[in-house]
Amino acid sequence: MKHHAPRFLKLVNDTRQHVRETTVEAIYQRLASGERLTLIDVREDHEWNESRIPGSLHLSKGIAERDIESRFPDTGEELILYCGGGFRSVLTAWTLGQMGYTAVISMDGGFRGWKEAGYPLDTQPPAGKDSK
Repeated sequence: MKHHAPRFLKLVNDTRQHVRETTVEAIYQRLASGERLTLIDVREDHEWNESRIPGSLHLSKGIAERDIESRFPDTGEELILYCGGGFRSVLTAWTLGQMGYTAVISMDGGFRGWKEAGYPLDTQPPAGKDSK
């Protein structure tokens, strides 16, 4: 497990208080029940290319703010964000909230938690940029 710098952890923990979060298990259960969710992987390109949660879309933290409005113009649409462990997704969720998105949720535990739980993974090379 990656160790994070103290100031980064403080920023995430301070921000976490202002962001809605959910668990890996809750998302898995929602998907297993047939619910259609908009899962957004905010990890870096190389992480996304290696493997991802099936059906998720890629919008890395580095470009999320720039591209969110064109990809998701409805600021009330539920968007579930995940990263490697639930830190970058918290920061991205907070930023999108500042931009007026009202139904953004960060998945605590992130991709690592999903993988450790033994839930399905998509390991096929992405077929170019995904589209909504």
